[in-house]
Amino acid sequence: MNFSIVVMGVAGCGKSTLAAAVAEAEGLPLVEGDDFHSAANRTKMSQGIALTDADRDGWLGVLVQQIQARPSGLVLTCSALKRSYRERLRSARPGLLFVFLQIDRDEALKRVAARAATHFYPTSLVDSQFATLESPVGEPGVLAVDAREPVQRLQPQVSAWLHKEVFV
Repeated sequence: MNFSIVVMGVAGCGKSTLAAAVAEAEGLPLVEGDDFHSAANRTKMSQGIALTDADRDGWLGVLVQQIQARPSGLVLTCSALKRSYRERLRSARPGLLFVFLQIDRDEALKRVAARAATHFYPTSLVDSQFATLESPVGEPGVLAVDAREPVQRLQPQVSAWLHKEVFV
């Protein structure tokens, strides 16, 4: 298979967990989008300061390069909260697919709080994620899934959809 997929959603929705399972199942490299944030962006977020479009600009540019550097496909984690961010990522590869992990605020807050000791992203920014989110539902090449479902159910659902999308 030759496809590229972005696993997206707000903080705490399970992007990394699902992306790792899909990458393993499909034999694709996993690229963790958070690994490419600048030190300045990480500092801002760890201090509870929401990133602006300008802050995300360089980061999205690096993610575009990551997509382009893997013509055989990849699984990328990226919040991709705004349509303009998704369009920028799509510019890197025609047919780029997105899996949107839908979650409500309370569940996202609970999950972000549970990982506070091991992740730089604070609970104080969860509301800003929801305020920024422009739902991708209805955009081409997007599968929306329930983030509350266990990864053991989500991964086969995503893999089946990916193979259907590639062969349509």
